[in-house]
Amino acid sequence: MRNFIKKILYYFLNTPENKNGVLLSGFSRGLQNVAFEGKNAVPDSCNFSGKIKIGYATTLGYNNFFHGNIVVGKYCQIGANVAIHTTNHPTAYLSTYINKNLFNGELKEHKETKKVTVGNDVWIGHNVIIVGNVTVGDGAVLAAGSVVTKDVEPYTIVAGVPAKPMRKRFSATIIQEIEALQWWDLPESELEKIKPLFFKDFTNKESIYE
Repeated sequence: MRNFIKKILYYFLNTPENKNGVLLSGFSRGLQNVAFEGKNAVPDSCNFSGKIKIGYATTLGYNNFFHGNIVVGKYCQIGANVAIHTTNHPTAYLSTYINKNLFNGELKEHKETKKVTVGNDVWIGHNVIIVGNVTVGDGAVLAAGSVVTKDVEPYTIVAGVPAKPMRKRFSATIIQEIEALQWWDLPESELEKIKPLFFKDFTNKESIYE
């Protein structure tokens, strides 16, 4: 029965007029809160609330939880069980409780609301949690199980609880060249022209054009 319902929901969610290359699971919630740029994939059990933008060709993982004001760039890959929270309970008041069971939820006005921005071509591993007012730079890698509470610089690999920088993926020159190229903004016809760059190994290299 579950598979039958899933097929019905998938059919109605992925009609040609709604599709734009976006594949949506019928067993995810809050899809109306997300602006998809196209060629995205949303599997089962994802949950969205707030104001969320998912960039072109970015794909999500099973059981992702996005809550708050969130912008994710283009060509990102997000693993399973990833959570992004941009709101927080108050800690400077008498109570952290903001549920409607106390004063009919009036204390919700004390809730802290911030923003998370994830750049382009970011890889977010399994079970990563991002909280607070955080910006993740282009090309960053968030290792599985990390708890990210501070900004991550472009092309930096971070890991741990809380997440700390492990190393840069490339030399400073290569990072500058990729940021100048901004390949994620190119149409597919232009990407074909620079396709060989995607098959180069930049280990111990000083330029993407070597």
